[in-house]
Amino acid sequence: MSRRPNIVLILNDDMGFSDIGCYGGEIETPTLDMLAKRGLRFSQFYNTARCSPSRASLLTGLHPHQTGIGVLTYDLGPEGYAGNLSEQCITIPEALRGNGYRTYMSGKWHVASNLVSPTSAWPMQRGFDAFYGTIIGAGSFYDPNTLTRGNTNAEHEARDNPEFFYTDAISDQAVDYVRAHARDHTDKPFFMYVAYTAPHWPLHAHEEDIAKYRGRFDAGWDQLRVERLRKLVSSGILKPEWGLSDRDPSQPPWTEAEEKAWLLRCMEVYAAQVDRMDQGIGRIVESLKQAGVYDDTLIIFLADNGACAEDIPEGLTVDVLVNQLMIARSHTRSGEPVQFGNNPELMPGAENTYQSYGPAWANLSNAPFRLYKHWIHEGGIATPLIAHWPAGIHDQGGIRHTPGYLPDIMATLLDVTGTRYAGERNGQPVPALEGASLRPAFEADGLPERPMFWEHEGNAAVRVGRWKLVRKFPDPWELYDLETDRTELNDLSAKHPGRVQEMLALYQAWATRCGVIPREKILEIMARNPEPAFWEEKEDA
Repeated sequence: MSRRPNIVLILNDDMGFSDIGCYGGEIETPTLDMLAKRGLRFSQFYNTARCSPSRASLLTGLHPHQTGIGVLTYDLGPEGYAGNLSEQCITIPEALRGNGYRTYMSGKWHVASNLVSPTSAWPMQRGFDAFYGTIIGAGSFYDPNTLTRGNTNAEHEARDNPEFFYTDAISDQAVDYVRAHARDHTDKPFFMYVAYTAPHWPLHAHEEDIAKYRGRFDAGWDQLRVERLRKLVSSGILKPEWGLSDRDPSQPPWTEAEEKAWLLRCMEVYAAQVDRMDQGIGRIVESLKQAGVYDDTLIIFLADNGACAEDIPEGLTVDVLVNQLMIARSHTRSGEPVQFGNNPELMPGAENTYQSYGPAWANLSNAPFRLYKHWIHEGGIATPLIAHWPAGIHDQGGIRHTPGYLPDIMATLLDVTGTRYAGERNGQPVPALEGASLRPAFEADGLPERPMFWEHEGNAAVRVGRWKLVRKFPDPWELYDLETDRTELNDLSAKHPGRVQEMLALYQAWATRCGVIPREKILEIMARNPEPAFWEEKEDA
């Protein structure tokens, strides 16, 4: 490697493990498939099960509770749960800018509690030279709330442009950054963070993209889950001995499902959202080639959590959704009322709809795993991870089975760029980096075994090698041998009580060190909190 690489870090929102083509899915993702074919796929990489905590961990190389984002960007009171990116942590752009990098961001931020006024937790104050995107975590793709350029509200850009679509805008801005950098900053490498909101609800997509998927999912979720597992096994990502988890028990067999036309349309729109993102990534890749920096750019792609089984929150007023949660618009840009909720009489996709695709399709998106976003079982935290770098990765099409998780991303980027991790920020000490560099895995499989930890809303896990101790709060702890049972079908906790206690002791020591507050105490605080009644819906935003 003759020069420090450029970095393009791409994160998408609420997408399952097996949705994209190169991970067994039916969705057409030719750009991501190409990056995988000429780069690496990781089979056991993990996120942090929820939007804001994952972003905080990704950006800092720490665990969410160490960054002030214990749950979401809402204040739960105690330290570590303030819902605002702490000033006592260093972000990737802050570190890289100190090493001569230009830093750019396009897309979703979602680690600041103040959604309308710039604070120390906004992108421009946390190391980015340029920012375009949304501060909030969800919203209309046609007219997103909190759209911001630099530190200035830019919502007019969507309203003044009838062709505006947020996924396209994120991609186009990233392309503009690459072109401007090639024109004005050829003496410096760059770091670019591209954070799509697709395919997070609402289900919004272009009709021409939706049309590509008519008939694609007609076999239904049961048969498609079987087919995805078969493709994952045949590609070498998963082992043949790992069984398919059961269909979500709350969902009917496809043969008994009602409103099939609407259900199929939901999945078709979801697929179109991912498709549109891949089209945009294709334009970003082409801009790198035109700028002559393609070979010297490390591209990393992953998702922030497993697929989302949430329905659109019911019982909330338009005022709460629009003005308090700031995740929707009451009317389209042409003045038509937006229809909220999963109404089978209204097909999703257009600007006047606000719907989600539901647990059964999310179960397909996470195939072959069980559970979803929020939970720490494999369906909640397993993500595709693609790494592509022509000048630095030579095993084209390789698959890496070594486990890794979000804190490793910052460690990896510091490693490949030769950047030092500072022990303090603004004269105040910061926690030590929690991750390990994945760079050795670029050459060969296998990183040194180390424990990995997760906690979100009481859902928790510790993984040591092949063993994973996991809990779905408030249920008991379960123990799985992921070497033989990655889909977590056979709980071995009763057979190995000693191992359970050893791993539980590791987890408790980590939780104490990183500021994890027991969920029971958080629930007590929430019960005493005088916040409005939409508190729980806030958590699902």
